Amino acid sequence: MAVTEIAVAEAPRDVEVTGAPRRFMRAVLRNRKATAGAVILLMMAFVAVFPGLLAPYDPHATSLAQNASPSSAHLLGTTQLGEDVLSQLIWSTRLTLVVTIVVSLIATFMSMIVGVTAAYVGGVTDRVLTVVTDVFLILPVLPLLILLAAYLPPGVTSLTIVLCITSWAFQARQLRSQGLAVRNRDFLVAARARGERSIYIILVEIVPTMTSLLAASFLALAVYIVGFAATLQFLGLGNSGELMWGTMLYNAQQAAALEAGNPWWALAPGAAVALLGTGFALLNYAFDEISNPALRPVRRRRRERAGEEAA
Repeated sequence: MAVTEIAVAEAPRDVEVTGAPRRFMRAVLRNRKATAGAVILLMMAFVAVFPGLLAPYDPHATSLAQNASPSSAHLLGTTQLGEDVLSQLIWSTRLTLVVTIVVSLIATFMSMIVGVTAAYVGGVTDRVLTVVTDVFLILPVLPLLILLAAYLPPGVTSLTIVLCITSWAFQARQLRSQGLAVRNRDFLVAARARGERSIYIILVEIVPTMTSLLAASFLALAVYIVGFAATLQFLGLGNSGELMWGTMLYNAQQAAALEAGNPWWALAPGAAVALLGTGFALLNYAFDEISNPALRPVRRRRRERAGEEAA
């Protein structure tokens, strides 16, 4: 009799666990912001993976016409050297997207390690890590980026290092607050009683409870990285020979594209940066709405409540 009661009591829990991912996917598909953001990012990913199928020319090949206006042969015109702007825009998508994702992942991991370690270990470790985090939070970001980049050789590697160093602090502060909220939970007390190591408790016990916050941190960082990477390269802190949207902006500015009557050389990469940032931002907003019912529109909450009552 006792075994039967236990099985019956545990059955709803299993159904709830297995149904959670399905409900989350259904919520994502029903959210217009999430759908729009996913479509934008999937389009960018397709362009980044298959640029050779979409670009009409070699991005480094020179054309007979220089600073040509948009035409059927060159939809976005050509550069000062006669390079096709559309081909450069398409091929620049790959490296731009790779840098954005890699830097966002590394910065999210750094913020997770610093924030959760400070919250769980406490004491002197917490105070030291908190001071370091606060220092990076109050430092002026753009001058620091320029200073770091000035002492590093131009290129994607230096750009990645600079962005990783300067973009983790705010998320670390958020993750520390969340870690303080769960550090005395029963499952952590039980893990310490079993004699588990701190690194095991942090990575296996605490971090999985922060999955939604880590995802939100990654998306927010991606929006930040897209804009600041382009800003650094526009200021001349990148390698002008590498195909990225920021270097296209820099080359267009150096060649005075707007004054030469060739605005698409500058407008196209700027619009691409804005579109990619919009895709990440839409996913971030949608993720907040899905994970926090209080942020959903009132009409949607009413429909969901009516559907639950009908079911």
